[in-house]
Amino acid sequence: MLVRQGDARDSGLDRHLAYTLAAVAGGLNAAAFHAVGFFSANMTGNVSALSSLIALGDWGRGLGYLGIVITFIFGAFVSTLVVGAGLRRGISTIYARVILGEAAMLVLLGFLESRLDRASGVPILIFGLSFLMGLQNAIVTHISDARVRTTHVSGMSTDIGIGLAKMLDIGKGLADPADRRRVITELHLHGGTVGSFLGGGVLGVLIYRFCGAISFALAGLPLALAATLSIVASRRSRIPAGPSPDVFG
Repeated sequence: MLVRQGDARDSGLDRHLAYTLAAVAGGLNAAAFHAVGFFSANMTGNVSALSSLIALGDWGRGLGYLGIVITFIFGAFVSTLVVGAGLRRGISTIYARVILGEAAMLVLLGFLESRLDRASGVPILIFGLSFLMGLQNAIVTHISDARVRTTHVSGMSTDIGIGLAKMLDIGKGLADPADRRRVITELHLHGGTVGSFLGGGVLGVLIYRFCGAISFALAGLPLALAATLSIVASRRSRIPAGPSPDVFG
């Protein structure tokens, strides 16, 4: 799931990747909002809040939202540099290793949030999750050649609407029937990803209400499992590293 890249991946691998990581992202995003009133992965909403605060002259709060966006971008930046370095060294499991690192950082984040007072813990939680969501989004974008996005619900919802319209045209004979299979595959991917994000969000809030800050550490468990299984599978099959990072643009 976290080794094969680009055209070497089939739709099944993309779905497993999307559903797993979207569920975790949805859980983290919803739990963080429930806990502190901020979204860690919704950059559209954060930029909208930033623009509104700037218009009202509330620069202090606006800088907070700007910081969230910059931290998200920095997470994607770091992720891309690490993956690029790994691919240049022929490390086929570099994607899985970065996700394993994300899991470890979630454990640390949950521990810190449970130990610190609110004044210190809230900023660490917000910016820590924003960094990790940027890191995760970059990973899935690179490994799937941008077919999978685990937190971009507005984009996936748009793709679902486009896919349904295409299916209607195919049913009316207005589009090539040969496209049916591809469109259905895309609808399964995007619909399942949105559903996983939603389900993960519901579960994330419930777990947070029951476990508190330690729930952020628990979110690292499925990531660690997915990464570990991918590393073990790669060693057994000796999957070669993906292409040079210049394919990222």
